[in-house]
Amino acid sequence: MALAIVVPSAVFLVAYTTVSVPQPGDLKTNQVAMIYASDGSTVLSKVVPPQGNRTDVTIEQIPPHVRNAVIAAEDRDFYTNPGFSISGFVRAARDNILGKESAGGGSTITQQYVKNALVGDERSLTRKMHELVISAKMARQWSKDEILAAYLNTIYFGRGAYGIDAASKAYFSKPVQDLTVAEGAVLAATIQLPSLLDPEKNPEGAKTRWNYVLDGMVDGGNLKPADRQGMQYPQVTPVAQTQDKTLDSGPEGLIKTRVLEELSEAGISEQQLNTAGLQITTTIDPKAQQAAVDAATSKMQGEPEQLRTAVVSIDPRTGAVRAYYGGTDGQGYDFANAPLQTGSSFKVVGLAANLEQGIPLSQMYDSSPLTVNGIKITNVEGESCGMCTIAESLKRSLNTSFYRMQLDMGNGPQKIADMGHKLGIPKELPGVGKTLSEPDGSGPNNGIVLGQYQARPLDMASAYATLAASGVYHQPHFVQRVVTADGQVLLDRGDVAGEQRVSAAVADNVTAAMKPIAQYSRNHQLAGGRESAAKTGTAQLGDTGENKDTWMVGYTPSLSTAVWVGSVDNSPLRNYGGAMIYGSGLPSDIWKATMDGALQGTPTETFPKPAPIKGQAGVPEWTAPYTPPSTVDAPVPPVVIAPTQVEILPGITIPVPGVQPNPQPQQRPQQREQDPGPLPGQPVAPTGGGSPTQTGSPRPGGTGNGGGGAGDSGDEEGSNSTQPTRSR
Repeated sequence: MALAIVVPSAVFLVAYTTVSVPQPGDLKTNQVAMIYASDGSTVLSKVVPPQGNRTDVTIEQIPPHVRNAVIAAEDRDFYTNPGFSISGFVRAARDNILGKESAGGGSTITQQYVKNALVGDERSLTRKMHELVISAKMARQWSKDEILAAYLNTIYFGRGAYGIDAASKAYFSKPVQDLTVAEGAVLAATIQLPSLLDPEKNPEGAKTRWNYVLDGMVDGGNLKPADRQGMQYPQVTPVAQTQDKTLDSGPEGLIKTRVLEELSEAGISEQQLNTAGLQITTTIDPKAQQAAVDAATSKMQGEPEQLRTAVVSIDPRTGAVRAYYGGTDGQGYDFANAPLQTGSSFKVVGLAANLEQGIPLSQMYDSSPLTVNGIKITNVEGESCGMCTIAESLKRSLNTSFYRMQLDMGNGPQKIADMGHKLGIPKELPGVGKTLSEPDGSGPNNGIVLGQYQARPLDMASAYATLAASGVYHQPHFVQRVVTADGQVLLDRGDVAGEQRVSAAVADNVTAAMKPIAQYSRNHQLAGGRESAAKTGTAQLGDTGENKDTWMVGYTPSLSTAVWVGSVDNSPLRNYGGAMIYGSGLPSDIWKATMDGALQGTPTETFPKPAPIKGQAGVPEWTAPYTPPSTVDAPVPPVVIAPTQVEILPGITIPVPGVQPNPQPQQRPQQREQDPGPLPGQPVAPTGGGSPTQTGSPRPGGTGNGGGGAGDSGDEEGSNSTQPTRSR
């Protein structure tokens, strides 16, 4: 037995002279990173490291009665011992030599901290010796308060809480500074066996240990006997109410994913993320975010379960993402970040490319049907404005005019693709490759002007934001500022500089052409007469004659918002009443609700007056005459009285008056108010269930990158079929 004591003692002396101890502050414990909205106080999410929920506090932030409770529970001579327990060490050495499974015990607070932070909990004499040596040296090199603070920020208290502050919130829903004596004793009592001494799981055991802690405080002179006598066991918050909510299950979880990607791109390491107690302030505006969530939730309520929507709002002056809704499942598929076919919402890009060639909004184009390489291109229900301005054609979303515009540009598809990239659509996307191009890299085909190719809602909001900012591009971003727990600034974007990618004359003229569309699109103008510029879009589902992607994208000078509505399974888009969904329906409803909510109470702004292009500034005063479809049923034709010859005897007839109504034309069935169908100039499914066609080679699954038609509800071209293309 003497050998069991002498040998370890000799080893201890040798090790003491060789082992080094880190300085206070050198050991970085994992702690929670907080993700805030732009106001710096609204919590969007948290990054909880593998070891759990932890927020470091200083020794001054921990009330003396809480410190004394922990000392009474775990190490009553903490302030006087050398950092380790001699009797505990001898017992551990003896049990290890005898091979006892229960070897260990007798650890001081210093030893517990060293075990948790440095040496681990392996059951071996070597590990125990290492722990003992470091504890002894630490007790000489660190102050007792430094050791106690490090311990209290590290130890596990149960309920997923690492550290005293996290424990205070987990058990009492308050910060550690506000704990009472009784509450501090409850937390101290759990340290010995956190899972087994949770008051909710084991009230009797927890209270027995609580009494032990309070008695120890009295014995140590840290609690008056009279106070101890009248103390009642405190009310503990139920686990269900205090479980750490990282908010990853809702829409904010998708924001968190974007934030973490951006932090990585900025060079902030995972080590910093897990140990530095980061305070991450995002660009998300709580008001705009709530408006987007409320709009998506309320407008989608009652719709078929396979329908999905995405909403992205961007500040045109900075590129800051103000609202982001990619779905209800924070761990699921992010539709706001998904490449989706844009339909006629892409016509504004074609218009910008044309304006850049010096062609003004007053340029006249024939809107009658045309045939290109055997493909007949038409508009919905024969809609036409004859020879009319391209501005009028944009308002009515006439495919034929825009197709002729593209043909006149000279290499129009490539110029339109280049304009899309300048406005903010990335040239490549993960999992997609090159954007606004054929999969084989051959470049875009003629369907691009009608929205054949894919873009993410985030990209569409960004591209339109560039137009709103008079052609100045700002890279979209989610993170504004990152600060460590000790105040070190790792990232601060400050004022974000933009890049003039498109002339102000081009961008502002596009805006002028888009200004009438929100109201024209079934009265989706913004509240209070606030100016906006917008465009709808819809893409067809292959050759089914159904729709698969619907859009409303628009902006004011201070906010650009893209809304997409589609399905999770690429099924035909029908609302709860069975009617087809178009860009002017559900997406426009969500867009208006989001914009009105986000902008409520903000100053009303107007767009800048556009500079002239070829002598024409903005939309020309003259437009083609247009009479909207009548909402009154056709009159019933008058009854015609016609005589009929009736034979009364063989060979003898007399005229008898009779009633013979004229044939009445078949009336079009009434559309539902919720989604009344296409506007004049919007694409519709071809009669007879046929599909629109496209110029160029056919692609599996449909057109472009997305496998469907495009347009304001299906106005696409692009296959070798000879079937006419129609527009909505």
